[in-house]
Amino acid sequence: MRIELLQGDITKRDVDVIVNAANSSLLGGGGVDGAIHSAAGPELLAACRELRRTELPGGLPVGSAVATPAFRLPARWVVHTVGPNRHAGQTDPALLASCFVESLRAASGLGARSIAFPAISAGIYGWDAEQVARIAFDAVTSFGSPSAAAMSGSQLDVVEFVLFSERTAAAFRAVFEAGA
Repeated sequence: MRIELLQGDITKRDVDVIVNAANSSLLGGGGVDGAIHSAAGPELLAACRELRRTELPGGLPVGSAVATPAFRLPARWVVHTVGPNRHAGQTDPALLASCFVESLRAASGLGARSIAFPAISAGIYGWDAEQVARIAFDAVTSFGSPSAAAMSGSQLDVVEFVLFSERTAAAFRAVFEAGA
């Protein structure tokens, strides 16, 4: 599995799956969530409303992931995950790691070969970008190890981290170049 770091707009990535740093309501928000909902069009909101009506009436729990079509995005699917909010006392790194692992599982279940992640919880949820990068790197490399990939049946070839700001991209680069 190849890991790539890019600075840019995740909504422009031509990959099988983009990951949405959603809130538990799945009904849109600010930051990455708002950008993805805007670029995907109103069909994404309708799909998320249907998930809330049927499978997730209480919302998507922190650390979980669920997939929808990507509608007007270049990607095929959106995997929504809810990162822990440090400001709300959600400081357990295992919750953040679960976001990455569960997103990878969801993508693998779809037969995806490529996935693009934002810096989950590094924005308004208050997590330090370097800590997010370390947790993300560990989760992705563990998931992509030959034994784990064989057990999960994953066909993922490429994992991108698409980071909007130069500051966040630099933090991820420093961690990834050091091997986490």
